[in-house]
Amino acid sequence: MSGLHAVRVAARLRRELGIEVDTIRGHYGEYKVLVDGDVIADGGPTVILGLLPSARNVVAKVRARLGPDASTSSAMGA
Repeated sequence: MSGLHAVRVAARLRRELGIEVDTIRGHYGEYKVLVDGDVIADGGPTVILGLLPSARNVVAKVRARLGPDASTSSAMGA
């Protein structure tokens, strides 16, 4: 489930922010979103229960982290 969610969030980041996004397969129960190497969203221990950060929340955090220069940075998620 987190793999599909990551793909959907990545597509939304590309569409809404126009940024390059890479998805990387993590360990079972791991869901993190990184921007320029910094973790900005972490599903924590609830991921194993299927409770993932919402796409809206992830996009908002990435937007806040990138600021007005959103098209020149990259984001990664797993």
